[in-house]
Amino acid sequence: MSNGESFETIVQAARRVGFFACGIAPAHEVKQEVCTAYRQWIDNGCHAEMNYLTQHLDKRFSPSLLVPGTQSIVSVALNYYPPQRIAPSEYQIATYALGDDYHEVMKEKLQLLQKEIGGLRSFCDTAPVLERYWAVQAGIGWIGKNHQLIIPGAGSHFFLGEVFLPYPLSRYSEPISERCGTCDACVRACPTMALQTGAPCHFDAEKCLSYQTIENRETTLSPQVAVAMGNNIYGCDCCQDACPWNRFATPTAEERLQPRPHLLSMSKQAWQDLSPEQYRTLLKGSAMKRAKYDMLMRNIHATTNNHQ
Repeated sequence: MSNGESFETIVQAARRVGFFACGIAPAHEVKQEVCTAYRQWIDNGCHAEMNYLTQHLDKRFSPSLLVPGTQSIVSVALNYYPPQRIAPSEYQIATYALGDDYHEVMKEKLQLLQKEIGGLRSFCDTAPVLERYWAVQAGIGWIGKNHQLIIPGAGSHFFLGEVFLPYPLSRYSEPISERCGTCDACVRACPTMALQTGAPCHFDAEKCLSYQTIENRETTLSPQVAVAMGNNIYGCDCCQDACPWNRFATPTAEERLQPRPHLLSMSKQAWQDLSPEQYRTLLKGSAMKRAKYDMLMRNIHATTNNHQ
């Protein structure tokens, strides 16, 4: 693609690949107030033990340092909202993990788009990129009080990705303004109070059940976390389920992101009896393998003991 290709051509290409939304922003330095807020969040220890979030801040705040020659950033969103959910009485898995591993699905689509539009590099959750920030700059949505990107008329069940371009465009998307208003349903719905409007840790990762069940590598979970987990054994969707914008969510058409039938049908007893071999078979090609077998069983035992 030459430098003369239009904004519309890129958006159309993204749609053909299967992305729900696409926008494009100039690859400027990240706004100073955003950099300052991020550094303060880190300094306050709000990132828990996710130390990768503290690394490469210069590249995180400057796209041209991460990928030299970058002049534009294409931001895309892929819908993962499932047509079916696990029965409420059973153990719960975050909806994003019900299908195949999103990293592989997004990587394939991003590489197709990158090739078609002459991009330098593409990313999805694999590099120091402020994905939600760039999605806002690209006019796709805004960052809600639950710290998820919310797309107007569509909700927050989306994977985000970027393609870095070596050329400028004659026009770009307009950033979208926040539309949560006075609603704080997500803040009130969080079972651990990880979301706190106006607090030093407006999002306290260590309190978040997604962090505790997926990123926390300790051999045991605290009694407080176990009580808050309810039936959640991998991730948590409480803040998304509470968001009024998700009433507009529509099921994904991406075949590889459809919920796996064997995950939907797993009973509590089957999870409790899961062997290492069954774990490998059940979760082959799944994002759930982020939690190793011992971690997953730790989560299962914590919530099981909580209900006894």
